[in-house]
Amino acid sequence: MEPLISITDLSVDFISENSINPALKNISFEVKRGEIVALVGESGSGKSVTSLSVLQLLPHSAKYTSGKILFSENANESEDLLLKDPVALAEIRGNKIAMIFQEPMTALNPVITCGKQVTEAVQRHQKISYTEAKKITLEWFRNVKLPDPAKVFNRYPHQISGGQKQRVMIAMAMCCHPSLLICDEPTTALDVTVQKTILQLIRDLQQQSGMGVIFITHDLGLVAEIADRALVMYRGEIVEQGPVKELFSHAKHPYTKALLACRPANHNKPERLPVVSDFLTIADEPKILIADRSENIPEQRIKVQGQVLLRAENLSVWFPAKKNFFGTPLEFTKAVDNVSFEVFKEETLGLVGESGCGKTTLGRTLLRLIEPTSGKIFYNNTDLTQKKKEEMLSLRKEIQIVFQDPYSSLNPRLMIGPAIAEPLKVHKIISQQKGRKEKVVGLLEKVGLNADHFSRYPHEFSGGQRQRIVIARALALSPSFLVCDESVSALDVSVQAQVLNLLNDLKKEYGFTIIFISHDLSVVHYISDRIMVMNKGKIEETGPAEKIYSDPSSEYTKKLIASIPKGIVA
Repeated sequence: MEPLISITDLSVDFISENSINPALKNISFEVKRGEIVALVGESGSGKSVTSLSVLQLLPHSAKYTSGKILFSENANESEDLLLKDPVALAEIRGNKIAMIFQEPMTALNPVITCGKQVTEAVQRHQKISYTEAKKITLEWFRNVKLPDPAKVFNRYPHQISGGQKQRVMIAMAMCCHPSLLICDEPTTALDVTVQKTILQLIRDLQQQSGMGVIFITHDLGLVAEIADRALVMYRGEIVEQGPVKELFSHAKHPYTKALLACRPANHNKPERLPVVSDFLTIADEPKILIADRSENIPEQRIKVQGQVLLRAENLSVWFPAKKNFFGTPLEFTKAVDNVSFEVFKEETLGLVGESGCGKTTLGRTLLRLIEPTSGKIFYNNTDLTQKKKEEMLSLRKEIQIVFQDPYSSLNPRLMIGPAIAEPLKVHKIISQQKGRKEKVVGLLEKVGLNADHFSRYPHEFSGGQRQRIVIARALALSPSFLVCDESVSALDVSVQAQVLNLLNDLKKEYGFTIIFISHDLSVVHYISDRIMVMNKGKIEETGPAEKIYSDPSSEYTKKLIASIPKGIVA
């Protein structure tokens, strides 16, 4: 069968004033009609550069040094997209070749309603009236299973959930019936249930239309579920490719073996997760300096009679959902609804559930970053709800949080050294600047960075490195209680393994307690001693991690576990 798109010997360099950085090195592959081809690899491997090259969406600093990108909309002729002028490319983008971007909130215009954005895309390529375009938009909103399409049509992106925004992006991509669909990490950071729905939707639309799909991801479980063939990319090169089942069951390249081995689903808690550097010799791969690779972390077995560090009693957090003319709340959203639980000293309690279940609100309320509506929070038998804000300041030394997005939690204008040292200065722990710097350098080394990173800004680091930076900042005050809010959800599988190993190592060294919030049950199963499942503001069930994961009692938990991509075990 004639390939829909054929990429041959494509090379791309990023050129700056002082350097030339190769991003792609002579890569070649093709996608046939009706085929889903996955591009797999870590951040920086060249996956997104490859997809953006197809539509020539790379910045001006990128230079195509060699290669062809032949697109054959029909079997009789093909055209090299690299030779197309901007006007011809504008006719192809969104029409013959469409793309679903990784982050819909940044891809959608925040000041234009969802319906109008899709309608504009339809009118741009089909030259029809607004009324006809609106009819097509609503039809696609129904096709992608958006609840109440007429309401979503008039809502702005911030007024709908992450999964709904992703479906709007799919509707926009599909509304002109493209021949090729490029999906760039379309389900990263989505709940497993929403992720399963999105994957099935893409698969159904692909089978109905017969289009080709390039599916970019770092999640091998997803690849095993959706793709026909997979290409493994490493540092701008394709190191291995083939049919998914054959590639994953008989991986040949060390990098492919590393990606398969890093998945938490393949390991039990006592085991230390392997990382890429265990399979490859990489000069600049950061090393975690705490524990030897051969040293297993002893399994934590939390007993009921263990010492309780934190206890929540009948805790509720309600937000006004509707107000009258005078501003009096008429309806409430019950983000946390009368929950009670305990956290034992030196345990890791996994908190799981879908977006909107209340897990992040609960985690922040425990730290009094959100004020509770009712209930009590006892920390070391002290009721935190009775503490004044100035009294809470001293407790901040003991209770810390690692946020989901490290980039937004770091000041972009502050170098990371001073950022990590700031808590030490605020709490007057180390008065001298020289002493604070020595402490920060020690923390950087503990999380796998080095002294040279002290004077760099957040944008100069990768996502995994930024996550280590915020962990170092959280540990600066030697806390006894740590809340990790989706701290590995958007990381590559190998970087995720490094961060999980790091948390286990640091917990072993410092003896702190963790509430680990995540929607990824395979990660929570690996790292947690106990798991607590939340649904619509309430606790569905709580129990030992192995029991919840392998034999859940709640139907909701069973649904979550059934939605996990099973993939192919290495």
